Amino acid sequence: MNEAPASERQAWPLDEIVAALRHSREVTHHIRHRGAVRELPSRRVIAEVVEGLTAALFPTHHGREDLNDANIDYYVGNTLARVLPLLTEQVRRSLLCTLDGTDEADPHYHERARAIAAEFAAQLVPIRALLVSDLRAAYQGDPAANSISEVLLVYPGVTAVAYHRIAHRLYKLGATLVARLISEIAHSTTGIEIHPGAHIGESFFIDHGTGVVIGETAIIGNRVRLYQAVTLGAKRFPVDETGALVKGNARHPIVEDDVVIYAGATILGRITLGAGSTIGGNVWLTHSVPPNSSITQAQMRSDCE
Repeated sequence: MNEAPASERQAWPLDEIVAALRHSREVTHHIRHRGAVRELPSRRVIAEVVEGLTAALFPTHHGREDLNDANIDYYVGNTLARVLPLLTEQVRRSLLCTLDGTDEADPHYHERARAIAAEFAAQLVPIRALLVSDLRAAYQGDPAANSISEVLLVYPGVTAVAYHRIAHRLYKLGATLVARLISEIAHSTTGIEIHPGAHIGESFFIDHGTGVVIGETAIIGNRVRLYQAVTLGAKRFPVDETGALVKGNARHPIVEDDVVIYAGATILGRITLGAGSTIGGNVWLTHSVPPNSSITQAQMRSDCE
């Protein structure tokens, strides 16, 4: 970072401001994890990692433009050799913030981070297989799609789901803060918010996508399709005896196989949408429906009368 010119530094009482900010950080408004941890995951580095991982998974689409049969494997290997150590370090920093320890030099965190990154790397092929099923679902489910390559390069829903597949594996392996950062990078890029804890089956397609929200404990089956502005959210937030929110309880919907949810629908609470159901646009639903249901706004108004 470039140092401010002396003339500008003299325009403000910088020594006093810097000292006051230190006092705020260290004493008055101290929020550092367990009072000690300074090393936090970097959103910039994690974005670089995810870009590298998507390039390794789909090198001809997200990698270099000069790839061919002679150099593509070298490119994939070189990309993974670059981003996996970066991921390991970000996982280590994540563990410092989510586990009980505070010693940043503790080798336990390095070893645990390496084990998580190694296990994640071993799952890249299953992750890619899921993503291929998602790509096929998008291509088959949208008459405007001219090719799977178009879907992979253009569709924000596919990008959001790709990031989720990566984030979900890391979340399940214990790198929860890194996973949350990946989901928020996807959110800021696509307008689609999927908590990394959400479990999503194969052949998942979000069409258009802007404004979709999928909560932490949502469970989505196979061959499910959502449209823009769909919410799979919580109906209420219970508190404990101290008034603090209860964390981790199952509070989001279960969506079974082959369900279609149209634009603007809001599905709240731990309810189940039975397999093969269709939920119409702008429906507000807080109760379970049996398999093969067709729920529309008109039906919901009739139920309320």
